[in-house]
Amino acid sequence: MAVQQLVKFHIADEVFGIEIKQIFKILKPQEIFKVPNTPPFIEGLINLRGKVLTVFNLRKRFNMPEKANDENTKILIVNHNDLLLGFTVDSVSEIVRVPDEDFVETPPELRSFDRRFLSGVAKVGEKLILLLNLEKILTPDEELQVKEFVDEHGAEVIENMPG
Repeated sequence: MAVQQLVKFHIADEVFGIEIKQIFKILKPQEIFKVPNTPPFIEGLINLRGKVLTVFNLRKRFNMPEKANDENTKILIVNHNDLLLGFTVDSVSEIVRVPDEDFVETPPELRSFDRRFLSGVAKVGEKLILLLNLEKILTPDEELQVKEFVDEHGAEVIENMPG
Protein backbone atom coordinates (compact mmCIF):
# COMPACT_ATOMS: atom_id res chain seq x y z
CA MET A 1 0.00 0.00 0.00
CA ALA A 2 1.61 3.22 -1.18
CA VAL A 3 1.40 6.36 0.92
CA GLN A 4 1.94 9.93 -0.24
CA GLN A 5 3.10 12.73 1.99
CA LEU A 6 1.38 16.08 1.57
CA VAL A 7 2.35 19.47 2.89
CA LYS A 8 -0.95 20.78 4.26
CA PHE A 9 -1.56 24.53 4.06
CA HIS A 10 -4.40 26.99 4.43
CA ILE A 11 -5.77 29.82 2.31
CA ALA A 12 -8.83 31.53 3.79
CA ASP A 13 -11.15 28.73 4.98
CA GLU A 14 -9.83 26.12 2.57
CA VAL A 15 -7.27 23.39 3.30
CA PHE A 16 -4.89 22.45 0.49
CA GLY A 17 -2.13 19.95 -0.07
CA ILE A 18 0.87 19.65 -2.34
CA GLU A 19 2.94 16.50 -2.57
CA ILE A 20 6.03 16.95 -0.42
CA LYS A 21 8.38 16.00 -3.27
CA GLN A 22 7.16 19.08 -5.20
CA ILE A 23 8.12 21.41 -2.33
CA PHE A 24 11.62 22.84 -2.60
CA LYS A 25 11.53 25.07 0.48
CA ILE A 26 9.15 26.88 2.85
CA LEU A 27 10.08 30.51 3.59
CA LYS A 28 8.89 33.35 5.74
CA PRO A 29 7.65 36.33 3.72
CA GLN A 30 10.47 38.54 2.53
CA GLU A 31 11.11 41.58 0.43
CA ILE A 32 9.57 41.14 -3.00
CA PHE A 33 10.70 43.01 -6.11
CA LYS A 34 7.53 44.36 -7.72
CA VAL A 35 7.30 44.04 -11.48
CA PRO A 36 5.10 46.60 -13.27
CA ASN A 37 2.32 45.51 -15.64
CA THR A 38 1.92 42.01 -14.23
CA PRO A 39 -1.33 40.22 -13.43
CA PRO A 40 -2.60 41.11 -9.93
CA PHE A 41 -1.94 37.62 -8.56
CA ILE A 42 1.81 37.95 -9.25
CA GLU A 43 3.40 39.55 -6.19
CA GLY A 44 6.80 39.92 -7.83
CA LEU A 45 10.25 38.37 -7.81
CA ILE A 46 12.54 37.20 -5.01
CA ASN A 47 16.20 36.27 -4.94
CA LEU A 48 16.73 32.83 -3.44
CA ARG A 49 20.47 32.20 -3.23
CA GLY A 50 21.13 33.76 -6.62
CA LYS A 51 18.07 32.20 -8.28
CA VAL A 52 15.27 34.56 -9.21
CA LEU A 53 11.76 33.25 -8.71
CA THR A 54 8.27 34.56 -9.23
CA VAL A 55 5.96 34.71 -6.20
CA PHE A 56 2.22 34.29 -6.64
CA ASN A 57 -0.47 35.25 -4.20
CA LEU A 58 -2.79 32.25 -4.21
CA ARG A 59 -5.58 34.23 -2.47
CA LYS A 60 -5.66 36.61 -5.43
CA ARG A 61 -5.26 33.78 -7.96
CA PHE A 62 -8.30 32.04 -6.46
CA ASN A 63 -10.34 35.28 -6.19
CA MET A 64 -10.44 35.11 -2.39
CA PRO A 65 -10.56 38.22 -0.17
CA GLU A 66 -7.15 39.83 0.36
CA LYS A 67 -5.41 39.50 3.71
CA ALA A 68 -2.25 41.13 5.02
CA ASN A 69 0.71 38.86 5.75
CA ASP A 70 1.09 37.91 9.41
CA GLU A 71 3.39 35.69 11.49
CA ASN A 72 1.76 32.55 10.01
CA THR A 73 2.14 33.57 6.35
CA LYS A 74 4.57 31.42 4.37
CA ILE A 75 5.94 31.24 0.85
CA LEU A 76 5.94 27.71 -0.52
CA ILE A 77 8.70 27.28 -3.09
CA VAL A 78 7.65 24.54 -5.49
CA ASN A 79 9.45 22.89 -8.34
CA HIS A 80 7.21 22.95 -11.42
CA ASN A 81 8.44 22.07 -14.93
CA ASP A 82 12.02 22.92 -13.90
CA LEU A 83 10.84 26.33 -12.72
CA LEU A 84 10.97 27.29 -9.07
CA LEU A 85 7.81 29.22 -8.16
CA GLY A 86 6.74 30.80 -4.90
CA PHE A 87 3.17 30.67 -3.60
CA THR A 88 2.08 32.88 -0.71
CA VAL A 89 -0.25 30.98 1.64
CA ASP A 90 -1.91 31.92 4.95
CA SER A 91 -0.20 29.15 6.93
CA VAL A 92 1.45 25.75 6.65
CA SER A 93 0.15 23.38 9.29
CA GLU A 94 1.66 19.93 8.94
CA ILE A 95 2.82 17.08 6.76
CA VAL A 96 0.21 14.35 6.44
CA ARG A 97 0.59 10.80 5.18
CA VAL A 98 -2.29 9.72 2.95
CA PRO A 99 -2.75 6.19 1.58
CA ASP A 100 -3.30 6.10 -2.20
CA GLU A 101 -6.84 4.77 -1.80
CA ASP A 102 -7.84 7.97 0.08
CA PHE A 103 -7.19 10.12 -3.02
CA VAL A 104 -10.34 10.71 -5.06
CA GLU A 105 -11.56 12.84 -7.95
CA THR A 106 -12.77 16.33 -7.05
CA PRO A 107 -16.40 15.82 -6.00
CA PRO A 108 -18.94 17.70 -8.19
CA GLU A 109 -20.62 19.12 -5.06
CA LEU A 110 -17.46 21.08 -4.23
CA ARG A 111 -18.68 24.52 -5.22
CA SER A 112 -16.77 26.72 -2.81
CA PHE A 113 -13.69 26.60 -4.99
CA ASP A 114 -12.74 26.86 -8.66
CA ARG A 115 -12.20 23.20 -9.51
CA ARG A 116 -9.94 23.83 -12.50
CA PHE A 117 -7.05 24.46 -10.05
CA LEU A 118 -7.46 21.03 -8.41
CA SER A 119 -6.20 17.58 -9.32
CA GLY A 120 -8.46 15.85 -6.76
CA VAL A 121 -8.95 15.62 -3.03
CA ALA A 122 -7.46 13.57 -0.23
CA LYS A 123 -9.70 12.23 2.50
CA VAL A 124 -8.08 12.50 5.91
CA GLY A 125 -10.55 11.31 8.53
CA GLU A 126 -13.70 13.38 8.03
CA LYS A 127 -11.86 16.24 6.36
CA LEU A 128 -10.97 16.87 2.73
CA ILE A 129 -7.66 18.31 1.58
CA LEU A 130 -7.88 20.02 -1.82
CA LEU A 131 -4.96 18.94 -4.01
CA LEU A 132 -3.49 21.76 -6.05
CA ASN A 133 -2.83 20.99 -9.67
CA LEU A 134 0.35 22.93 -10.37
CA GLU A 135 -0.21 22.41 -14.10
CA LYS A 136 -3.37 24.53 -13.88
CA ILE A 137 -2.25 27.32 -11.54
CA LEU A 138 -0.60 28.96 -14.54
CA THR A 139 -1.84 28.85 -18.09
CA PRO A 140 0.89 28.15 -20.69
CA ASP A 141 0.79 31.86 -21.62
CA GLU A 142 1.25 32.90 -17.99
CA GLU A 143 4.12 30.45 -17.61
CA LEU A 144 5.80 32.02 -20.64
CA GLN A 145 5.16 35.48 -19.15
CA VAL A 146 6.81 34.39 -15.87
CA LYS A 147 9.90 33.16 -17.72
CA GLU A 148 10.06 36.49 -19.55
CA PHE A 149 9.79 38.49 -16.25
CA VAL A 150 12.63 36.50 -14.78
CA ASP A 151 14.76 36.90 -17.92
CA GLU A 152 14.03 40.62 -18.09
CA HIS A 153 14.35 41.55 -14.40
CA GLY A 154 16.49 38.76 -12.96
CA ALA A 155 19.82 40.59 -12.98
CA GLU A 156 18.22 43.65 -11.36
CA VAL A 157 16.71 41.51 -8.59
CA ILE A 158 20.00 39.75 -7.86
CA GLU A 159 21.86 43.10 -7.70
CA ASN A 160 19.34 44.89 -5.51
CA MET A 161 17.99 42.26 -3.15
CA PRO A 162 19.64 40.14 -0.50
CA GLY A 163 19.51 36.44 -1.26
